[in-house]
Amino acid sequence: MRKNIVLLVASFMLAFGMSACTEMKMGKSFVFFSDETKEAYAGMMDIVSSTGDPAQAMMKEWEILDPELTEEEIFDEMKDLAIEYNMRYVGEKNMFTLTEAENPTDDKVVHARIGEFCSLIIAKKMLNHSRFYGGFMPCRILYVEYGNGKRYLISMDMALAIYGGTDKKKISPELLEDMLAVKKAMEEIPAIAAGYDIED
Repeated sequence: MRKNIVLLVASFMLAFGMSACTEMKMGKSFVFFSDETKEAYAGMMDIVSSTGDPAQAMMKEWEILDPELTEEEIFDEMKDLAIEYNMRYVGEKNMFTLTEAENPTDDKVVHARIGEFCSLIIAKKMLNHSRFYGGFMPCRILYVEYGNGKRYLISMDMALAIYGGTDKKKISPELLEDMLAVKKAMEEIPAIAAGYDIED
């Protein structure tokens, strides 16, 4: 209850602090969202506020902990894990690798590669709920390497895709369970491949 009151007060403060009518309308709408929807949007806004980067607010990342792990070992691990999570590894794209002539530096991404994952059964259900989910398909995990040797795995944060709507487009309990399974897979596969322990 206290949490709801705090969110309500914060929403009104946000609404009254905005100058434009459109912003006021957004603030007023926020008050009537479900708790899960509020938390999903608030989490995104926190990251945008602290980093100024909307792309980062829609993603999750894991730094690869073991420098001895090769790129191929990481991708092989993700392919094996996909089966355990009832997903299929459906493809990959080698985006680019900078050459010496392209002046790779510590703060530049010098290599990027994408792995693609899908559960066709769940994908069909999601498309039947909203064809616009197709824009997120197949699920992707991005491998990036910087000139300083730091490497990351990055995947979409599905919180908004799952909780960002309202009762006007309510996700059925069955579909919600399936989507949560995909969310779990697309967070735990890169986490494990990057060297993190996952608690059951």
